[in-house]
Amino acid sequence: MFKDKVTKQNNAAYYFIDRHLNSTIENKKAFVEAIPDGRSISYKDLSIETNKIIDLLAKYNIRREERVLMLVLDQIEFPVIFWGCLKAGVIPVPVNTLLSKDIVNSILNDCRAKTIFISEEIQNLIPNPSEIDNPIENIFLISKDNNIKEFKHFKSEMDLCVPQEPLIVLKDEPAFWLYSSGSTGEPKGVIHVHGSLLETYETYASKILNIKETDIVFSVAKLFFAYGLGNAMTFPLGVGATTALYPLRPTPDSVKEVMKLIKPSILFAVPTIYAAMIASLKKEANVKFTNLRLCVSAGEALPFQIGTDWKKITGVDILDGVGSTEMLHIFLSNKPDDIIYGTSGSAVPGYELRLVNESGTEVSIGEIGELLVKGKSSATCYWNKLIKSRNTFEGEWTRTGDKYEKLEDEKYIYSGRTDDMFKVSGIWISPFEVEQALISHEIVLEAAVVAKQDKEGLDKPCAFVILNENVPKSGKEDILKEHVKNKIGKWKYPRWINFINELPKTATGKVQRFKLRK
Repeated sequence: MFKDKVTKQNNAAYYFIDRHLNSTIENKKAFVEAIPDGRSISYKDLSIETNKIIDLLAKYNIRREERVLMLVLDQIEFPVIFWGCLKAGVIPVPVNTLLSKDIVNSILNDCRAKTIFISEEIQNLIPNPSEIDNPIENIFLISKDNNIKEFKHFKSEMDLCVPQEPLIVLKDEPAFWLYSSGSTGEPKGVIHVHGSLLETYETYASKILNIKETDIVFSVAKLFFAYGLGNAMTFPLGVGATTALYPLRPTPDSVKEVMKLIKPSILFAVPTIYAAMIASLKKEANVKFTNLRLCVSAGEALPFQIGTDWKKITGVDILDGVGSTEMLHIFLSNKPDDIIYGTSGSAVPGYELRLVNESGTEVSIGEIGELLVKGKSSATCYWNKLIKSRNTFEGEWTRTGDKYEKLEDEKYIYSGRTDDMFKVSGIWISPFEVEQALISHEIVLEAAVVAKQDKEGLDKPCAFVILNENVPKSGKEDILKEHVKNKIGKWKYPRWINFINELPKTATGKVQRFKLRK
């Protein structure tokens, strides 16, 4: 679809929205809000509203390639603003709405956006002028109350706008930025081009999910996350399906309510959500999610126990996959007709994978190495981080920072982040393997494992464990140590077990192990 020359078809918004005009899809609902009195928007109206964003941006002299910050919940305005910016050649920067104000300020300073679109529920994140380096010229508040004096009321401004023609672009022109989730430290600005969006749709969505026009999609992962952006925007829009948006923070109960309300055929979530829902569903009888045909997990590797428990309770498999902000979506995945829990599957058609050791040499079958991926959806670079960009984007290959073991059948087993791996008695230890062993015990809800030095200064596994509800802590440490010894080997058991109520995580569900190491 995309051409090398400058043309309107190169603008990703054409493929995902305007291409559906004058077809049977144009009057179909593109997005519905899965809340009481939730709104909806058709493909036709989405095209009109995104074309009005072009006019809005022009009125306030927001020019091509300038960044605008999006602190927007999963609501109708998100796709309107995001795709409208792409049509105008302006760069939307969707940001995690659960970040602290300090981190939002640092992102503003980094991307130098002078315009902010923000939902009223999180307007406390609006920076004070003294907190940022660049002056903010425009703040558009998304609010039901139009009696706003301090900021620009988004709906009132849009009511004064008229649809304009989308910009013609190159397929390799920067389209949007995403900030990495910060599971290993400070978030980094990741730059993606228009063509990247179509690549993820034509590979994973089409060839693995086999997404259809009749599908109803619900992504627990939010739109500011690369995973959520594909799940709830490009994948359903590409085929003319419908997406349910949920603006609130998800809980097991709220996710169940949304599923009963909108009856999705595809559910996207992260392992943490599946684990929490399993614990909740075990208390219920005859659980059935009508219409659900497929579940997808990413963000972190899916533990074997969670996959098998979910299948047993719901009757629906979870498709575990691996993606990254840098690659925009999933490039390594199980297949609907070939699911092996405990593995990450094999390469998604359109992507190539390699495992290399510290010297860059490809490792043999059965050995652990760092995963490199080659595919057309790769980001161009990290904003203002030259050395980090050069170390991550090596020609056509992108370093993932993940350690994997490759099996003879071309499937991959996750071992952990490169920074998380450590040696015990000269043997590499995978924190994920120890975590899986802990989670396989019926009393454990979640677990995370890091390296900790003993009295001799040698690294040993240290576990942080969340027990299931109403399980007393007394006497459980020795039980779990013996369980791990019997499950995966005596040298791998955690020498220390800390019982906690919550693991430090990014808003996308990734455990921040660097915080546990402190």
